[in-house]
This record gives sequence, structure tokens and C-alpha cells, in this order.
Amino acid sequence: MVMVGGIPFPPHLNLNNNQLSLMGHGITDVEIHFLQIKYTAIGVYLDLEIVSHLSQFKGKTPVDLSQDEDFFEANINAPVDKILRVVVIKEIKGSQYVVQLESGVRDFLAEADKYDEEEEAALEKSRIIFSVQISQDKFCHNIYFSSS
Repeated sequence: MVMVGGIPFPPHLNLNNNQLSLMGHGITDVEIHFLQIKYTAIGVYLDLEIVSHLSQFKGKTPVDLSQDEDFFEANINAPVDKILRVVVIKEIKGSQYVVQLESGVRDFLAEADKYDEEEEAALEKSRIIFSVQISQDKFCHNIYFSSS
């Protein structure tokens, strides 16, 4: 197990007889009254076939890759299965969670010039779902991105 913000993440997940590997992880946090509060741990699971789609980045350092927008785009656009696992570290109200989620997603997509009506509609659906639910400690969201 890999510990992320005190939350265990398995090194692999099985999806339709396909094994996805934990390829990245981190936390999200928010500052409230000068306190930094960790509220989710995130694991990124990818099909190992992704390596064949990233050959042009071979030899680059992790620091270089973390700052390379082309590397990020290549990961997102690679035709492989992906799962984003989000686990609640600190219990928060669903409405608080969705405000943070919506803000981050909107800012990211707007910066990439990929935010339009379709993305707004998807965010509206998430706002409705999460505004009525309480995200409890250790609650796990698995977000699946199909290879097709």
C-alpha cells in the first residue's frame, strides 16, 4: 500500500480484467483562517500501456515532467483506461467539497481554453449530486475515464 495523507492506496486496481497501476498521487487542501486543511487524498491509476504513448518524454526528470504541459496533455489524451480515486481525509459538507472541486476544474479547463457549455453542464450535475451528500471520512469516489 502507498500512504497518501494517511490514506492507503493499493498499488493496482482491477478494471474489467485489466490491471491499472498507481502512477501518481497527492492531496488537495484548503486554507481556512490561516490553517491548511487536507481534505482529499488522490490516486491516479493508469493502464501501463500508457508508456508506449509517452516515449517522447523518455529521459526527462520528474521535475521537468511535472512542469511540462505537453506531458500532461499526452497523459490525458492517451487512449488507455484511467481511474482517478479521490478519498476524503477530512469530513466536509458536500456543498463545501463541490465548491472546491468546481473551482479547480473550471479554472483548469478555462486556462486550457477547454471550458464551454458541455463542461458547465457536467459541473452542474456534480454540483447537484455533491450538494446533497455529506462527504464522510474515508468516503471514496472512483472517477473512470474510458480508453475510447
